[in-house]
Amino acid sequence: MNTHIKSFLFHCRIEKKLNDKTIKAYLTDLKQFKHFHSSFDLLDIGKEELKIYFLHLSKFSKKTIKRKIATLKTFFAYLEFEDLIERNPFRKVRIKIKDDVILPKVLSVKEITRILQILYESKRSITNKSSYAYKEIIRNIAVIELLFASGIRVSELCALKTSDVTHGFSLIKIQGKGNKERTIPITNLATKNALKANLNMFKTSDTSPYLFINRLGNPLSEQSVRLLVKRLAKDAKIQRNITPHTFRHSFATLLLEEDADIRYIQHLLGHSSIMVTQIYTHVNERKKTELLTLKNPRNLIAL
Repeated sequence: MNTHIKSFLFHCRIEKKLNDKTIKAYLTDLKQFKHFHSSFDLLDIGKEELKIYFLHLSKFSKKTIKRKIATLKTFFAYLEFEDLIERNPFRKVRIKIKDDVILPKVLSVKEITRILQILYESKRSITNKSSYAYKEIIRNIAVIELLFASGIRVSELCALKTSDVTHGFSLIKIQGKGNKERTIPITNLATKNALKANLNMFKTSDTSPYLFINRLGNPLSEQSVRLLVKRLAKDAKIQRNITPHTFRHSFATLLLEEDADIRYIQHLLGHSSIMVTQIYTHVNERKKTELLTLKNPRNLIAL
């Protein structure tokens, strides 16, 4: 099985051009499957063996189970296509797992305002404009401004290069999941100014191609952004767990509450299916319920 797994991953990386995160997830899932059925030859895996494995997966969340099964489906489809197995055991297996509907966590406008205020106040408090502390706050402002103004994923943000931003900072080009490219207009002046200030501050004779870099000139890591967001949430006295993805959820939810077409939101977020974007309609419905609970005109009439 090891040989076939290596061959499959090579196909995914070279021919399908999948990103490293997807390859890593595939490898993890396939290693787990191989370990569970270590006493079986690949050709012996059939419908019943799959069912036993699915039962073993029941300890995971529904989302994780769906991913692991999708990995196996893709793997066996590849083996069948390459004539490495005579029959695909998934051909006679029907399995449907319905995800639990978990509403995404979002930040209120008040909370986002407080986070931005903390950043801009920190900027004004630094007197030495040539210090790294000042450069760092300029970069951090640009990071948070872009997270909120575009709904960009943290992985996409850290992978941005200066060449992905048009002259005038009015448009950014994003390489999303599955190497799908999308563009997002940057229309807010404060966001444009933050991006411009970041680029000017970190521009040197040996400039990194990346838009956001650290002290050593390396690309800013996803973990650094997560720690930044966590620290800012704490400073803003936000009691719940906040991540960079919370800004993405907030971006989508606030757009929907402003009556933006959900298909435009789908494109801005880089969702391949409108069904993924539909989660934000549930948030919007909750907002409507809260609004009518507090503001329903019928509440004004007492009989």
